[in-house]
Parts: sequence; structure tokens; C-alpha cells
Amino acid sequence: MTALLPLAILFSAPSHAQQPAPAPAAVAQADTGAASAAAAAAQPASAAKKNGATEAVENPYGLEALWKGSDSIARFVLILLAIMSAGSWYILITKLLEQSKMNRHARTVDKAFWGHNTVTAGAAALEKNSAYRFIAEAGAAATSDHGGLKSHIPMGDWIPMSITAAVDRVHANTQGGLAFLATVGSTSPFVGLFGTVWGIYHALTAIGISGQASIDKVAGPVGEALIMTAIGLAVAIPAVLAYNWLARRNKAVMDEVREFADELNAVIVGSAGKAA
Repeated sequence: MTALLPLAILFSAPSHAQQPAPAPAAVAQADTGAASAAAAAAQPASAAKKNGATEAVENPYGLEALWKGSDSIARFVLILLAIMSAGSWYILITKLLEQSKMNRHARTVDKAFWGHNTVTAGAAALEKNSAYRFIAEAGAAATSDHGGLKSHIPMGDWIPMSITAAVDRVHANTQGGLAFLATVGSTSPFVGLFGTVWGIYHALTAIGISGQASIDKVAGPVGEALIMTAIGLAVAIPAVLAYNWLARRNKAVMDEVREFADELNAVIVGSAGKAA
């Protein structure tokens, strides 16, 4: 028995040493399972991110959807509102530039005009396209253009008439474009409302034909139609504000023009036309 004991230990030792060998395979399987779980957990997040990006790019509602889903009448309304808006902003910018130029001319007329001995010489010193030069030349021309039937009009009446006619011409030029702004401000909300009514009519017709009246089917087309009203208001409000602002600025400009015309009339009439 004592002799067989070492042999038993010798043959049993390798079997005991080989038992821990399967442990790395179990660890690898555990790692593979964890990686699969992590990939499965990450897949919904990436899919959600992809879907969110797709939804952000492809918006089923809005102006683009309104244009694509509208008919020729709705598109005509949108184009008409766009023309009204562009025209309003164009008139606003051009009239502001014209009024600024007239204000600049008003600041220089005292030094450039009244220092001369005659109206003709003073008018020649003013800028070519100046309203003040136009009025001064009209007053100077009235002293020589007084023949024929015009000679029956007293000179004291003829010169003020000629100067007043020139002032009226200047005033008419300053009023140019304001009628368009008034028209846009008063009609564009109703144009947008017409587009809204037309869009809702077609939306409800399409919903009735499809037979689907759920909120997701109704909200989109009706909301797109209501955009027409918002566009009409967005066109009308700047036009109304521009009209009131330009009209007030025109009044200030024309007050200075009329003051110059009154002084010019007094000089020409007082000198019996000799100062011209």
C-alpha cells in the first residue's frame, strides 16, 4: 500500500491540473454575450438618431409642403403676395433715398442760392436734379413767359401761380408709390384670407374623399392653409407702417419746400421781376 501511494498521486495530479483549462472559453463567451447586449442596446439609439435626422430634414408641414401640395390658384395667391411684399420694400427704400436727398438739398439751399444777385444765377448753383432748382427756374421763367393771353394775368398773380404749380409737381413726385403701399396694406390680408379659404376647402375635400378624419390628417392641411393668412398679415403690416412713416416724412420735406417757394415768390414779386 505504501508503494502504490506515490503511483496514485502521480496519475491523479495531471487530471487535477487540467480542470481550470475551460475557464478562458467561458470568459470569452461572457465577453461575446456582453458585446452583443451592448450592440443591441446601441442599435435603438442609433436608429432613433437616424430617424430624428430624417424627420428634421423632411418636414411634412410648412411652406415647402404648402407649395408642393397646392393647386394653381393657391400658388397664384402666394406669388401675388410675394410681389406685393417685394414692391412695398422697394418703394420704402427708394422713397427714403429720395427724401434723404431732398433734406440734403434743403440744408445747402441757404448757402448756394440766396447769396446770388439773381434767381437764375442762384438756381444754376443748385444741384441739377434738386427740387429747389426746379422751383427757382419756374419762378424765373414766369417773368419772361408772360406774353399772349398770359399777359392779361397780372404779374403779381402770374408768378405765384407758376411757383405754386412747380411746388405741386414736386409734391406729386413725393407722393409717388404711397398709393401702392396703401393698396397693399388694405388688400393683402384679404388676399391671404382667400388663400386660406381655398386651401381649407381643398383640404377638407381631400379628407372627405379619403375617409380619414383623424387629427393627424386634418391638422396638417388645415394648418398649411392658415399659413396663407399669416403671410397676408406679414405683407400688410410693413406696408401700413411704411405708408404712415413716409407720409409723415413727406410732410416735413414739403414744409421746407413751401417755405422756400414763399420766399422766392416774395423776392420776384417784390422786385417786379428784376431779381429773376
